[in-house]
Amino acid sequence: MLVWDAQQDGLSVTDSDTAALAVTGTEFSIDEADPTLDVPRPVDETVAVTARELRLPHAVVYAFPRESSTPLELDPCGDPLSLSPGEYVVDVDTEIKTYLQFAGAARIERTDDFESVVVSFPERTHVILGFRSRHEFPTGTITVPDSPAALARAISHLPSSHKTTGPDRSYPTLRGHPPLLEPGDELAIPDRVRADTPRTGTELVVPPEYESLYVTAPLAYYLQARVRTDPTISGARLRLPEYDVERSLPGPPRLEREVEQLLRQTFFLDCLVRNAGPYGTELDESRLLEILDLDSESLYAASPQDRLATYLDVPFGAIEHRLPDWHLATYVAPEFSRVETLPFLLNRMSLLYRPRTSTLEGRELVERSLEAFYRDGERAGTGGQVASVDIVKPELRHGRAHGWLADGVPVDVFTAAPEAYHNRLAFLDRTCEETSVCVVLNDPDMAGEHDDVAEIYRSRSGDLPMTVTVEDGLTTAELARVFETGHDFVHYIGHCETDGLCCPDGTLSTASLDRCTAQTFFLNACGSFYEGRALIEKGSVAGAVTVTEVLNEHAIKVGSTFATLLVNGFSIERAMELARRRIMMGKDYTVVGDGTHSLTQGEHRVPTTLRIDELDAEYRRSSRAIRNGDPDASTASAASAASTASNDTDGTSQPQQTARNDQPRYLVTFDCYSTRVTGSYYFPHTADNEVAYLCGSESNFIVSKPELVTLLKETEASVIYDGDIYWSNSLWSHFDE
Repeated sequence: MLVWDAQQDGLSVTDSDTAALAVTGTEFSIDEADPTLDVPRPVDETVAVTARELRLPHAVVYAFPRESSTPLELDPCGDPLSLSPGEYVVDVDTEIKTYLQFAGAARIERTDDFESVVVSFPERTHVILGFRSRHEFPTGTITVPDSPAALARAISHLPSSHKTTGPDRSYPTLRGHPPLLEPGDELAIPDRVRADTPRTGTELVVPPEYESLYVTAPLAYYLQARVRTDPTISGARLRLPEYDVERSLPGPPRLEREVEQLLRQTFFLDCLVRNAGPYGTELDESRLLEILDLDSESLYAASPQDRLATYLDVPFGAIEHRLPDWHLATYVAPEFSRVETLPFLLNRMSLLYRPRTSTLEGRELVERSLEAFYRDGERAGTGGQVASVDIVKPELRHGRAHGWLADGVPVDVFTAAPEAYHNRLAFLDRTCEETSVCVVLNDPDMAGEHDDVAEIYRSRSGDLPMTVTVEDGLTTAELARVFETGHDFVHYIGHCETDGLCCPDGTLSTASLDRCTAQTFFLNACGSFYEGRALIEKGSVAGAVTVTEVLNEHAIKVGSTFATLLVNGFSIERAMELARRRIMMGKDYTVVGDGTHSLTQGEHRVPTTLRIDELDAEYRRSSRAIRNGDPDASTASAASAASTASNDTDGTSQPQQTARNDQPRYLVTFDCYSTRVTGSYYFPHTADNEVAYLCGSESNFIVSKPELVTLLKETEASVIYDGDIYWSNSLWSHFDE
């Protein structure tokens, strides 16, 4: 669902997936709605306008001349793109995909702060704008009986959502949402799903048991492989019949590691090879293709089996050091009862692992006991009993974020639920033109957090279509209405006891609600885990909760930081991961539901975190000595930067240096990743940088103090500095002298 509204000097566009886009113009007027737009991709809405100039958010931009098949890319470094008179379609890769179709001359450029893209014309020009939401709904539902062989056939049809069999499938916009799976008496595959299923010839053969099917599902989905079961084998086999290639894989548990390596390797090489296509960009990682003697143009044009056969010849160890960390791992009990979650997990391109746990012991138990003792001192006399949660320690495998779809409450992992994924689809299907936030204060002692977060939400509402409601001292009936009113986010600040959330007239058990229509929530109260889980069961998508008592001071720190990150586009899981770093007892906070869900979209498509480390005087002296020709200084300099740089001959990127060596200098690390946009890339706007990086790959730059100030002013990002978390626009003045 996508809607647009006319503004005084432009358009405001929003979709049901919380994405928002503002298009402003000079000498702007709207001519008509729903004009015909001639582009190769579908669009949700079109609008004809006339303007002298159009301004859009910062994005990757391509111009496609009608008379040429070669696209023109706007220089990421800031040089303008001048278009001679002709007919063009301009592709602007904003969070809501945008197309501009016009005839005539134009100039496309980035603003000096890299926050906007400006398209200007010599005179007022007629432009057709097209918009497409990046979210896609499942195109059908496959019914599956309780049979591994039937599930194998169903998994074979999940790639029917893919738009291509080429390496461009590594772009998130070209994968779509897989069809849903639901239990039934017999296998039933819709005709449309059958017709849209790619036929690559790739085969994946597994034993007839659910664990192997779950573990291999992400690989089969991405490779668009036909999956079948064979009772005579104990491991799995990846087969390319056209090339007589067969890769034998071990059985569980070693199968998990093999699948992880194959998926990461194939996906990564596709991300590099796709740059030979029409939407290519210069990636820092692309130098690796030359080192591996791989021809991107021939691989881009190759058949799926031919390309995969070439990838399989590349030793994993030759590229492992350049692979981005995989964004998501989900630990799923390999049971038929979990089959309906598979399409949602594959839509996020999650690795799937069998859950394994151990109990907390030794030092961990001592630490939690000390924390409980420390809390008891402050919480004495607060009232009723706080709900107790038995925590288990998960055996985490490879992944940045971790989800849990099994019994138990794990530490450091968000606790997912099948209901959360279905609830998200229901929220995406509703029409909503602005984000609704409600802040509830039911504990006067927590007024500090209340004031902080209310101001954070109100401040952000100036940039996004967002309404903020602030309540305090709500009764049980009033609080129930808040959860039943349809807010996008409810931030509850107060207490929680075994009977529910505390109110002046008693406690509200969220399990007593008929239905929860709050999309997301933060129950910043002691032991709120079970109340949050009940909200998911009643209709919410995701929320932040606590698993034990928390200190007021800590709750205020976590609450304020979480609010800042959430309204700037971070997923609930990532926002909580960063926010709880601010306190010693961060493991007391966790996320329930779909932790990959985001409340809003930030200024940039991919949320950014910067890490700033001041380089010491020894490093500066060593670097200056090297510059002046002293060979004995190289060892000290290399040791100082060993954690961020290595020999460039193996394709590893060294930190780029833009600062004079006699100035205070800082190592800035960019970390851009999101579970929503796996396969995307980002462009760090620092002096002299000319390449993009894959999301999940960190990039490092050495900058002077003035350059750091400029970077913090121009970048909307969370910042890790001196052991704490900041927002960039609140930190730059610290370095400005």
